[in-house]
Amino acid sequence: MALPDPSSGAVEAPAAPGPLDTHLEALLEERFRSLTARHPVAATFLGIHEHDERLGSRSREAMEQEIAEDRRFLAALDDVDVGGLSPTARFEREIALLGARRALFDDDVHRIWEQRASAMDEVGDGVFSLFARDFAPLATRLTSISARLEDVPRLLAEQPSQVGPRAVRLWNELELQAAGQMGSLFDEVVAAGIAEWGADDRRQARLEAAVLRARGAISDYQGWLRRLLDGAGASFALGRERYDELVDLRAFDDLDSQAILEIGWQQLAAMHLARQQAAAEIDPEASERDVVARVRADHPPTFETALEEYRAVMLRARSFLVERDLVTIPEGESLRVVATPEYLRNMLPFAAYFEAPPFDARPAGIYVVTPSVDGDPGAMNEHSHSSISNTSIHEAYPGHHLQLSAAITHPSLARLLVDAPEFVEGWAMYSEQMMREQGFDTGPAFMVTLYTDAIWRACRIVLDVRLHRGEIGIAEAIDFLVEHTGFERPNATAEVHRYTMTPTQPLSYLLGKVLLLRLREDEQRRLGDDFSLKRFHDALIYAGSLPISLQRRQLAGEGDGPASPRPLPRAAAR
Repeated sequence: MALPDPSSGAVEAPAAPGPLDTHLEALLEERFRSLTARHPVAATFLGIHEHDERLGSRSREAMEQEIAEDRRFLAALDDVDVGGLSPTARFEREIALLGARRALFDDDVHRIWEQRASAMDEVGDGVFSLFARDFAPLATRLTSISARLEDVPRLLAEQPSQVGPRAVRLWNELELQAAGQMGSLFDEVVAAGIAEWGADDRRQARLEAAVLRARGAISDYQGWLRRLLDGAGASFALGRERYDELVDLRAFDDLDSQAILEIGWQQLAAMHLARQQAAAEIDPEASERDVVARVRADHPPTFETALEEYRAVMLRARSFLVERDLVTIPEGESLRVVATPEYLRNMLPFAAYFEAPPFDARPAGIYVVTPSVDGDPGAMNEHSHSSISNTSIHEAYPGHHLQLSAAITHPSLARLLVDAPEFVEGWAMYSEQMMREQGFDTGPAFMVTLYTDAIWRACRIVLDVRLHRGEIGIAEAIDFLVEHTGFERPNATAEVHRYTMTPTQPLSYLLGKVLLLRLREDEQRRLGDDFSLKRFHDALIYAGSLPISLQRRQLAGEGDGPASPRPLPRAAAR
């Protein structure tokens, strides 16, 4: 497939490769192979299946080795003489440096691994990554699941060595909850094995024996977690100095945390005003709160029918993009919509997207939707008809699935390794507004939900900054979110709990949208009559998931040139 024009402006002839370009490529390949070997579950999600039969490590020694590897890679990048690199390779090196510095901050400064046991992430994701995708016959994937389950006792025995004296009570309570919910995923796997092999097959016997041992190990692990909670504390905040250091590493167009907080407050006020106006269009005599409640109460009768509506709306949005010629759809992309596995529901209270694996032969995304959190009877209010529309734009078309399916076509390993949620999440939020600008689902109920979701993301900016600078606590944050969004309290609680573990990620959504809208305005001024919305969209999404500050530079012509092919196959052989 011929990729779209890589810039919304004129492109000069590419520069010749530099003498050190291949050296940089070798460093990136070595880093990539090291990461996928040390993180086999992440490798599976990427579509690299040579490590499918094992789990990663949760030992302190492994984490110390990871930090040493972060430092070695960063030093190797620093040592590269940029004079020997082509302009394209220099740009790729900058991307790699950004990712490496962020990884070192996470591992050696934030050190959440010392404060939170996270073995259930490895177990659950290790099974789900094999079970949910059909990259190989089910029997093959179940055999790999059996091997991973046999590795669970080793993994859980290692986990206590990582957690130090600063364990955070909330985070380890969530781990205890996840351990209690893991059985539902195991039950699904066992049932699938019986359907595939029959109850008496030796392969099924191996699977069931592995599940039994894993359950026993998890039971012992729960006992350790309960003992850990006795001495755990409440403090989780990074503090202002370290939080600003992290913000600086995220390359947010020179914004510091205070400037970001001010954007959050401004957006919160603006979105509240916009929602008031949209609510008045529905019923000028009713209060805004009553109108919002009415919109939320207009939902499908059951979660199963809601799931079908999610599927239908996302396809309708895809067709709209094609009809209006708003973006180039990646060739061969596909997407499945499923209920969120139970073990993830306290961490993903609404919906989420799992990226199509770039190295699978047939990359397919997974869009998960959460039926409820803790069986909350009001959960269907989160699946109103208008919310289904907005969420499907955000998660599917032209949001996460479309953007990430385009991003993985770029051959750069540096871009595959960098973490830029303000672009990924910002693009999804930008998509919500852009689709309404173009005429998709513009009725007042849809606009009420659009602005409600924007209020929610403005709250995320405020809460992210204030929680991690240590200015407010969890209970106050939950009350703030319920007050401004009207979310059911279990969903708001799950949201805030997640915010505490992921500093600067929650603020990425609306901040990213604001930065993308600014970038679009700047490109319109720069190009004048030559500006094309489709070329602008294609230039962004086919460049990979870059920080917006780097997207800006690339649109101006920096980093252009022939991209070297990835030194790894598109579909890794088993």
